[in-house]
Amino acid sequence: MVCGGFTCSKNALCALNVVYMLVGLLLIAVAAWGKGFGLVSSIHIIGGVIALGVFLLLIAMVGLPCKNLGNCTSCGDLMLNHATEALKILGGVGLFFSFSEILGVWLAVRYRNQKDPRANPSAFL
Repeated sequence: MVCGGFTCSKNALCALNVVYMLVGLLLIAVAAWGKGFGLVSSIHIIGGVIALGVFLLLIAMVGLPCKNLGNCTSCGDLMLNHATEALKILGGVGLFFSFSEILGVWLAVRYRNQKDPRANPSAFL
């Protein structure tokens, strides 16, 4: 079998995910080391690098296949189902805030066009 077949691609992707896991762990370790020795004083930079390392580590873990290849569902299908549910919920939340924003604009226009009863009646606005 030539390289470039399914087995070769699967092994290459597994190796790439292992490298990404190592890079994620390295990012976390370097950020913690830099903070521990006082090389970096900004907690925002340290937090960002650690968050990036954790995110890369989690994505690399998701990318590794199951050990039992017979009854393993693909991660893509599971992520697609979860994303579909999340997008439905986010769509409802977005609609709610959109309609509340329209209500706020309407109230602002009504308030803007009202005259202040405490103001001088001969004043311009």
